[in-house]
Amino acid sequence: MSNTYTAVIKADGDWWIGWIEEIPGVNCQESTREELLKSLTITLKETLEFNRLEAISTAGSHFFEEPIRL
Repeated sequence: MSNTYTAVIKADGDWWIGWIEEIPGVNCQESTREELLKSLTITLKETLEFNRLEAISTAGSHFFEEPIRL
C-alpha cells in the first residue's frame, strides 16, 4: 500500500524547517531544502514503523489488523 503525506516546509533565516501535516511529531530542520525533504522522509518512515511496532506490542496476542481507507 502506498500512502502520500504532506510536507509543510519553509525557509527560516539560514535554515529550512518542515513537518509532516498528517503525523504529529514528524518535524525536521536542515540547511537546505533537499536535505530537509530527505530528513523528513527518513523520520516519517521511522515514526510509522515505530508506531506500528508499538501498536502490535500493545495489542498483545489474538488481535486483528484491518486496513481502513479514506
